[in-house]
Amino acid sequence: MPMLDVFHSDVFGVLSLTTALNKLPYIPSRLGQSGLFRAQGVSTLVVMIEERDGKLALVQTASRGAMPNAATTVARKAKAFRIPHIPMNGAILADDVQGVRAFGSETELETVAGMMNDKLSRMKQDLEATEEWHRIGAIQGVTYDADGTSVIYNWYTEFGITPLAVAFDFTNAQSVKLKAAQVRRRMEDGLGMTTYTGIRAFCGKNVFDSLMTSTEIRNAYDRYQESVFWRENQVRGQFVYGGVTWEEYRGQVGATPFIADSQVRFVPEGVQDLFECYYGPADFVETVNTKGLPMYAKQEEMRFGKGIELHVQTNPLYVCTRPQVLVMGYDQAVGSA
Repeated sequence: MPMLDVFHSDVFGVLSLTTALNKLPYIPSRLGQSGLFRAQGVSTLVVMIEERDGKLALVQTASRGAMPNAATTVARKAKAFRIPHIPMNGAILADDVQGVRAFGSETELETVAGMMNDKLSRMKQDLEATEEWHRIGAIQGVTYDADGTSVIYNWYTEFGITPLAVAFDFTNAQSVKLKAAQVRRRMEDGLGMTTYTGIRAFCGKNVFDSLMTSTEIRNAYDRYQESVFWRENQVRGQFVYGGVTWEEYRGQVGATPFIADSQVRFVPEGVQDLFECYYGPADFVETVNTKGLPMYAKQEEMRFGKGIELHVQTNPLYVCTRPQVLVMGYDQAVGSA
């Protein structure tokens, strides 16, 4: 069998490749593991999000038996958001396969499949890092493209909301408590009657270091770490103080941190339908009008049999359905930038 004829097998079809891609080991990403986001596939390229701008109103008293006051109609608005398309291309050249065999085997199929798996694994890592970047956009209220400056969606603008930024003195325990209470009230105003289980703060490294300079906060951190160590036999970079779970967020691409070193992003936890992820279908003939999957992979032979082109893509829309609950904190000594 010619070496590249193996790519004409069903083993390398779009279904098999996509299945293999989605089964590859997951690259850890904090927001992806946090449980904040609920993911679901959709069969369209546009997602409609409905906003019900209901307002509380006082009801006038009336005599028993009298006609009650009429309830006001809840105003509703629907917004359409196109799902971002994030593709990647790669290649395996004929020369890459020439003279190569898998360890302990002389099967061409295994050799090529191993190369493809390695290539797909590296491409998947890049897409997963990009997805985490989009999750960061959802919790900060603005989703940026990979360049860090081009705005894909400004969720505050889309929903007509003025964002809140709170200046903290992270070295002062009482100041942290007072400002944390301000954050909590903002979230509760935005949530209305909706319940939540807690508040989590994803901190840049400088914020977390500043928190540790306060003796009171440091003691709270040590007590929490000790209880976690004895309970789970492992140490975690988080602690509870002032009604907030503070956690150092570790994630960056190159020298660019996903959360600025002197900033912190507050989000409520345990709120149903607050953070959503919608996966759209790939732009393949085979996937038209099908529910979207987290990732897709496909291959095609190059002209003149020079090699194989690989194509991988994901189509996720990460959104916070109530951006008014999002709060950004920053070190007052540094500023909000």
